[in-house]
Amino acid sequence: MLFSSILSLSLVTPFALAATAADWRSRSIYQVVTDRFAKGKGEDDTTCDSSQRKYCGGTWQGITDNLDYIQQLGFDAVWISPVVANLEGETDYGEAYLGRWTQNISHVNEHFGSGDSLKELSAALHKRDMYLMVELVVNNFALLPQNQTEDGSYDYSSLAPFNYADAFHPECPIKDYSNQTEVEECWLGNSKKLIMPDLDTGNSSNFRIMKDWAKDLIAQFDVDGFMLSGAKHVSPAFWTDFVGATGIFAMGDVLTDNVTYAVDYSKALPGILDYPTWFPLIDAFSSSDGNFTAVVNSIEHSKELYGVGLYTSGSFIENPDQRRFPNVTTDESLILNAMTWPFVHNGIPIAYYGQEHGLYGGASPENHESLWSIGHNTYHAQYAQHFATLNGVRHLAIDSGKNFLTAPMEFVPQVDKNALAVSRPPLLGLLTNAGSNSSAQWTIPADTGLFQKGESLVDVLTCNYFEVDQTSGDLAIQSDSGMPIVIIPSKLLDVEGKFCSALPTLHTAVTNNSPVSVRNVNTLSSIFASILALALI
Repeated sequence: MLFSSILSLSLVTPFALAATAADWRSRSIYQVVTDRFAKGKGEDDTTCDSSQRKYCGGTWQGITDNLDYIQQLGFDAVWISPVVANLEGETDYGEAYLGRWTQNISHVNEHFGSGDSLKELSAALHKRDMYLMVELVVNNFALLPQNQTEDGSYDYSSLAPFNYADAFHPECPIKDYSNQTEVEECWLGNSKKLIMPDLDTGNSSNFRIMKDWAKDLIAQFDVDGFMLSGAKHVSPAFWTDFVGATGIFAMGDVLTDNVTYAVDYSKALPGILDYPTWFPLIDAFSSSDGNFTAVVNSIEHSKELYGVGLYTSGSFIENPDQRRFPNVTTDESLILNAMTWPFVHNGIPIAYYGQEHGLYGGASPENHESLWSIGHNTYHAQYAQHFATLNGVRHLAIDSGKNFLTAPMEFVPQVDKNALAVSRPPLLGLLTNAGSNSSAQWTIPADTGLFQKGESLVDVLTCNYFEVDQTSGDLAIQSDSGMPIVIIPSKLLDVEGKFCSALPTLHTAVTNNSPVSVRNVNTLSSIFASILALALI
């Protein structure tokens, strides 16, 4: 069998319990760079200099040993770096610590551990009812410039199983990203620094090999989902057949700010990263001058055109390919508002390791910090609580029976240009880019039908509560210091009293005869204070 060195199961072994797109909708994902998240217990914890672009020693065992850390933040799926053997040695771009410079798909990347340690990670996740998402690179392999022969061709003998030139498209650089043929068939990399032969994914033999390899990966390591790196460099037709043949949930990393461009991938794949909204979102929350109009337009366009709407898209603020958001702005209220967005978005929330610490690395490789240099036994209290609270209330909303996972998100128009109201019954997300030195105000008219007159509501981020106006049925809310607000009806609070169990006194101010909640940012819910206390043990 072609992949016997990495896998022991037969190709005919079915993956009967594969997680479906519907299963993934209810999850929230914590993304790690395997080499930078954690080392195993007892391993050398030498500080990693990310600027050197070298392996630093993070492993699958390190992730396994720190699943408590991830779970206490409320996440129930983990996205890890690609797992196969990569190019060895140093290039002008450093070493292959991200796992994206594939050389041999028949072996695991031993820098991250053994096949057994990857199995142990998968088993440990599933024991906790958590999912494993593995990043996959299909588009290209990697060679050193030394692999170029005197006649200008390349020595492919180090690549497996594609150790011959005919497996790849003819060499050409991508000069025009508006030319889709170039994007799909020409080569990434640099012929003088790092050579990245582009696999001919239209070749039926290549397709069969990649499909069988992916099925083996799923079966051997009990993988629940794939993240498809560089998805736009492979045709949507390939992805349709690939996902159909492997029978797994897969999300595509399609780097574009254009909803129309992303549409074909949204139809070919179960989900894609919501990059078209990410671009205007970062602009909107980077300062009080940001504009929410482009965010709203992107969402509305996506809802209309995407194959299954935004329900299985991935919503995120940070990832290994973009600078961290605290590198864009240091305003804490803007950071907290941006962190809230993925949880009021229709898709699957994704957090990038280190957000809970407020890491502020710039563009790659600065945003690939080693987390063990900070510690897995402590958090930035406010950011960590924020994630735990948002994950908790999202599960309350899912369990509410109000079609939280299948109803489209809607925007409630606001007069305040710095205010954004996102309706996802039973949740109402009130976000602002006013900044820490300003306040924002939202009005939710009675005719939206979101709440009843006199209904008791709770801001789960503070556990402050308030009531809808008894007469008009309108809801007017103000946030001081530009902080986000996430509202649910108080009747949906955990019946065991573990969520906002001790509600503070209602604080109101009167504006145009409507009660306005005054947000007490120092009030913490008892459950999440307890979670943070456990994390410090």
